Amino acid sequence: MDFKRIIRDVPDFPIPGIIFRDVTTLLKDPAAFRQAIDTLVTHYHDRQLDAIASIESRGHIFAAPLAYALGVGLIPVRKPGKLPADKIQVAYQLEYGTERLEMHIDAVQPGQRILIVDDLIATGGSANAARQMVEQLGGEVAGFAFLIELTFLKGRETLQGYDVFSVIQY
Repeated sequence: MDFKRIIRDVPDFPIPGIIFRDVTTLLKDPAAFRQAIDTLVTHYHDRQLDAIASIESRGHIFAAPLAYALGVGLIPVRKPGKLPADKIQVAYQLEYGTERLEMHIDAVQPGQRILIVDDLIATGGSANAARQMVEQLGGEVAGFAFLIELTFLKGRETLQGYDVFSVIQY
């Protein structure tokens, strides 16, 4: 399936000079959404995973059906102020600013194998922040999965030494 034909490009969003890859056009296409999830499931079906950490917000859309299909738990990684219990926090750089992410301190048990999922990898900042929290809590990062990879921003280099899988590359 030609996912690039289905995903909408939005120029100058959220700031001038950025081309935003809008996955909502893929999400509303039942066959494309199913194929995207099935591609992730096929790639990870034989991995020994304990849970999937999903990065806010579009990462949840892809991580939840993947966790369900693989029979593993789901750990939300959220922006500050969204999680109700005790949490840890990591700050990171975006290609156009700074952000922070949080995770509950009881989300990962020592030794658990965690796959980190987001809709897109650009610079790798948010994925690396999630990695830091998983490892700080004693978990093992089993890899990273993305629907989209913006290769020119070299986010994969930020995650060097880890398994990184992306369905679509720009």
